[in-house]
Amino acid sequence: MNYLEILNQKIINKEKLTPLLTYWRLKNHRLVFTNGCFDILHRGHIEYLAKAASLGDVLVIGLNTDQSVKNIKGPQRPVQDEKSRALVLASLTFVTAVVFFNEDTPYNLIEQIKPDVLVKGADYQKEDIVGADVVESNGGEIITVNLTEGYSTSSVINKIKE
Repeated sequence: MNYLEILNQKIINKEKLTPLLTYWRLKNHRLVFTNGCFDILHRGHIEYLAKAASLGDVLVIGLNTDQSVKNIKGPQRPVQDEKSRALVLASLTFVTAVVFFNEDTPYNLIEQIKPDVLVKGADYQKEDIVGADVVESNGGEIITVNLTEGYSTSSVINKIKE
């Protein structure tokens, strides 16, 4: 068994996503979607993603491309390139698929996926969650999960710098 090949198959482009969505829906799988930069994966990310995955059968992660991260976080980010970040996420057993998006928000990707559940951290207010309108208009739900206190990529970066 080639594990690296299995991981790489979980990293998909938007074109390959459409037939997978059809398959998952035919199997009556509950699709969960979340997104982020996931620059340096840490305990907070793992616990957040595990909670998200527990809300359905399929977890799709929208991953900001390198350019998108730079637009949001500044020129020093990301620390890791998009392929590295995607591979680390794909290695998590509860992650079904990782899909890149190049925009500042995953709105277009959410429109394509139309997930049953859109998950964000509890630091977001429901009215501020990008794509909530799309999900709710398709009968889905928005769920916020508590974040693990004291864990953030910025704090990891600062600790390394010290």
